[in-house]
Amino acid sequence: MVFTSLPFMFSIPLLAFSGMRNTKVESRVGLLKTEEKPRGVLYVCNHRTLVDPVYITIALMKSVSAVTYSLSRFSEVISPIKAVRLTRNREKDGEVMKKMLSKGDLAVCPEGTTCREPYLLRFSPLFAQLTDEIVPVAIKLQVSMFYGSTASGIKCLDSTFHLMNPNPSCMIMILNKLPSWETHNAGGKSRFEVANHVQGQIATALGFECTDLTRKDKYMILAGNKGII
Repeated sequence: MVFTSLPFMFSIPLLAFSGMRNTKVESRVGLLKTEEKPRGVLYVCNHRTLVDPVYITIALMKSVSAVTYSLSRFSEVISPIKAVRLTRNREKDGEVMKKMLSKGDLAVCPEGTTCREPYLLRFSPLFAQLTDEIVPVAIKLQVSMFYGSTASGIKCLDSTFHLMNPNPSCMIMILNKLPSWETHNAGGKSRFEVANHVQGQIATALGFECTDLTRKDKYMILAGNKGII
């Protein structure tokens, strides 16, 4: 297995651009009632692999930039779409996202790290206070051999392992845009209420149910610690 994986390890840029042709991407699009505005739409999705924003771009058939917390410098350089690393500094990250939204549509994964387990991690509420143009996106991924996510391994190889799967499939469910009364600025909701609401919509679309698992429980299952990724 070590020897068969070597060609892929030296072809990561090629895989990033052409490997998507071997991935089945299904899209379920809700009603996107968006008006012409100088600011872009913020697509908020759960985080299964580093290529989630690329799948969203394919499903929408238009250019979408991306920001994510779990992005290596190497993955940022070879990404087929504009992708920017977030620093977990709220002020700096907020300014970066505002700047990118002023230039067009943006995808964000507020879980903060990729998660292959059958649940959602806590959503950072930062996105909720930046714009009211919010569209939840539920991502359902199916692979046969390799996971495209790691909590303690080398993150820059995640996309490689994901695309090494013979027939990976990804269902992108683009849900309805949040109505104004469910947003932070126009609707007066707290950023936490908006984040929880978006997370709940995505969970419902994925068929997830509420459990008694705490944030610490989930991180123990995912990474063997209490929340350090």
